[in-house]
Amino acid sequence: MTEISFIAINGTDKTVVNAVDGDNLLTLAQNSGQPLEGTCEGQMACSTCHVIISDEDFAKLPPATESEEDMLDFAAGVTRTSRLACQIMVDGSWDRLTVRIPAVVRNMQGR
Repeated sequence: MTEISFIAINGTDKTVVNAVDGDNLLTLAQNSGQPLEGTCEGQMACSTCHVIISDEDFAKLPPATESEEDMLDFAAGVTRTSRLACQIMVDGSWDRLTVRIPAVVRNMQGR
């Protein structure tokens, strides 16, 4: 099991979920009530699942593809450790992963 900690927009509230090898981070986030829209349903055609991975955990992830980096150009508040949650599959060898929900989110559906 991998412990995923989602840090809320306010920076203090935290939701912890347990994940298994192969779980998708966007699905885990949405199932735990995180405000990630995921408009394209994981097709990497939007940036509404932008998250910020903790500095300590960022190196655990495989590098972002060029396509993912291009989509991150459309996300607000991008940092060096920004990723698209739909592109992160949990690796069962991780003991934990800390993910921050960005302070600014983009709603592609205009709601």
